[in-house]
Amino acid sequence: MTTCPSDPAEAAAAPRAPTRLEACRVRVERALAARLPPLDGSPEAPPAVGRLHEAMHYAVLGGGKRMRAALVYLSGALCGAAAERLDAPACAVELIHGYSLVHDDLPAMDDDDFRRGAPSCHRVFGEGAAILAGDALQALAFEVLAEGSARSASPARRLEMVRVLAAACGASGMVGGQAIDLAAAGHTLSRPVMEDMHLRKTGALIRAAVRLGALSAPRRQARLAERLDRYARCLGLAFQIRDDVLDRHADADAFGRPAGSDDAKRKPTWLSAAGVEEAGRQALRMREAAVGALAGLGREADPLRDLAEFAVARRS
Repeated sequence: MTTCPSDPAEAAAAPRAPTRLEACRVRVERALAARLPPLDGSPEAPPAVGRLHEAMHYAVLGGGKRMRAALVYLSGALCGAAAERLDAPACAVELIHGYSLVHDDLPAMDDDDFRRGAPSCHRVFGEGAAILAGDALQALAFEVLAEGSARSASPARRLEMVRVLAAACGASGMVGGQAIDLAAAGHTLSRPVMEDMHLRKTGALIRAAVRLGALSAPRRQARLAERLDRYARCLGLAFQIRDDVLDRHADADAFGRPAGSDDAKRKPTWLSAAGVEEAGRQALRMREAAVGALAGLGREADPLRDLAEFAVARRS
């Protein structure tokens, strides 16, 4: 079975991104499918609950790069964690990401009819069912994290993992970033405010993924964890800048939604704040800063370096 590298030596010898990213995607897809509620529920379950389960599967297993899961696997491997210890936190971050996309696509939010080249969850199941599916995915993320970490971490470590993921979801993280984004439509944001918005909306979960990987290791390595956090902060900004560029210029079929949707909604982006050329330069600077945070770590950190390269070179 193709798996995400489970130890630093294997990770260093593995094929470079995006092949390595695909290996992590395959692993987490299987882990997610095993943890989502079954589609063939008990005969006693009301039909509405079965429909909810369908919406959850549709939202989570509908494709995607699984970069956040890869960050859990690769940062955890660098810290000495086996892949089996990383499945639960990798699933948890992807479940949170899935919930956030379902809610972001709603008419009251970003009002997107397509996601990953397919109709958005609310277009298939209705707005009410989509909201409930997102709620259920968020709850399931914490259930999966709590149950999975119980087998491999101390109570204090498990509590810290739950705290890290919760902080990434709330007002200081994704939800706060989305609030800024909604309020900023039609306005021009300064670059510091733009950076703060994206450190919350996109960067918080990316940083949480790396932190969860490090926390899953048998032994806490504080200095390495700090360097990985700096890496993740810069990676999150590089990823978002590239996303803004792709929204304007990417092929719609490859990107999974119509090009220019941010401009059409008058949403502030790195391009509107700094221009196309400067946005591209900033993405490269953030990539270099991310790679720089890993300086001196040797070939064992190459998978994370490759992922930083991929974040600014990707076309979807």
